[in-house]
Amino acid sequence: MLDTIKALAKKTDSKILMVVLDGIGGLPLELGGETELATAKTPNLDALAKQAQLGQVELVGAGITPGSGPGHLSLFGYDPLRFVVGRGALSAVGIGVKLGFGDVAVRGNFATLNAERMIDDRRAGRPSDEKNVEIVDKLRAAIPELNGVKVEIYTESEHRFVVVFRNPGTPLGANLSDVDPQATGVPPLIAEAHDEASQKTAELVNAFVVQAEAALKSETQVNGVLFRGYSDVPHFPSMGDVYGLRAACIASYPMYKGLASLVGMDVLEVEGHEDALEGKVAALQDSWDSYDFFYFHVKKTDSTGEDGDFHAKVHKIEAFDELLPQLLALGPDVIAIVGDHSTPSKLMSHSWHPVPLLIHSQYARKDAAQRYTEEEAQKGTLGLRRGTDVMPLLMANALKLQKYGA
Repeated sequence: MLDTIKALAKKTDSKILMVVLDGIGGLPLELGGETELATAKTPNLDALAKQAQLGQVELVGAGITPGSGPGHLSLFGYDPLRFVVGRGALSAVGIGVKLGFGDVAVRGNFATLNAERMIDDRRAGRPSDEKNVEIVDKLRAAIPELNGVKVEIYTESEHRFVVVFRNPGTPLGANLSDVDPQATGVPPLIAEAHDEASQKTAELVNAFVVQAEAALKSETQVNGVLFRGYSDVPHFPSMGDVYGLRAACIASYPMYKGLASLVGMDVLEVEGHEDALEGKVAALQDSWDSYDFFYFHVKKTDSTGEDGDFHAKVHKIEAFDELLPQLLALGPDVIAIVGDHSTPSKLMSHSWHPVPLLIHSQYARKDAAQRYTEEEAQKGTLGLRRGTDVMPLLMANALKLQKYGA
C-alpha cells in the first residue's frame, strides 16, 4: 500500500497524534475477571472513547506474537513481513551509533545466572542505569576485540545493552540464532549460524558470552549476558516521502527512537526518566507548531506486564489517563490510542492477542464502545484490522488522502 498512499497523500495543516501504550493489551488473572485496562479507573479515556471509533488491531497476523520492532513498523504502515529489522540495529541507531556496511549490531540483556549456569532472571533485576554503565565499562576493558574483530559495547538502559561487531573489509552476516532462550531455569543457548556468511558472527557471539561471564564472575546479580536481535544496516522509505508528513518521535527508550529515526522521524529531546511522562508532554507542547505527525510512546505499560505485576500495570494506565487532558488540550485533529502488542501480566511476556485501537476526529463515526478496553473495542465499528491499516485511517481522518480513481 505504500506506493498507493504516496500517490494519494496531500499536505494539509491538520495534525495527527499517535499514542502508543506499549504492551497495552492484557488478560484477566482469573477466568471471568477483568484485564488491566478494564480494571483501571480511566475517566478521561472513557470520555474520549464515547466520542470515538474503536476496534482491534493484529500487528503481524493471527496468532503471531509481535516483537516491539515489527509491532511499531506495522503501526507506521510498513508491512513487518517485508520490512524486517533486528532489535540490535534499532537500539544502536537509537543511541546514536552509526552502522556501516558489514557491521552487525546485537541487542543484549544482562542476566542473573546461578551456580549451575541456569538463568534465574533474564533482566538481572532491572539494574539501575548507573549499574549498567559500570558493567559496560567492565566489559569494554575485558573485551576490546575478538579474533581481530573490533567490539564496541554500549549502555542502553537498565538491563539492556548493545554490542556492535565491526570487521572492515569482510562483511559479517546477521543470520544466526539467539542466545536468549526467553525463559528461566535453563542455560543460555549457543548461537548457531543459519548461513555461511554468519558463521564468524556466531563464533564472535559465543566467544563474547564466555568472556563476559568470566569478567562478571565477581558480580552476584549482573553476571551473565543474553543476546537476540542481530541485524545489519536497514533501509526504509521515509514517512516524509510516503505520507508527506513532518513527523516527530517522543520516546525515551533508545530502541523506539532508533526505529522512528529509521523511518524518517525527527527524534525530539525528552527531559526526565522514562517513568516521568511530564517530560514527554512538555516535549509535545514545545514542538506542537513544528510538525504535523507525532508519535508519543509510553513504555511502562509494557515493562510492568513483563514483570507480571498486574496492579503496577493498572497504575501506569491510570497515570497516562491523568495526563490525557493535556494532550487533548493541544487540539489534535486526529488522535489514535493503540498498542504495539499485548503484554498480559498473567503471561509476563508479549502475546498474540489483538490490541484495542481508538481513533478520534470530527469525521470518526461514534459506535457502541463506551470505554477503551479490550472487550469494548470488540464492539467498535473499526472491527479487527491489520496494523498497517492504522496509518491510512489516520491520514483519511486528517483529510490528507485524495480520492482514488475517477
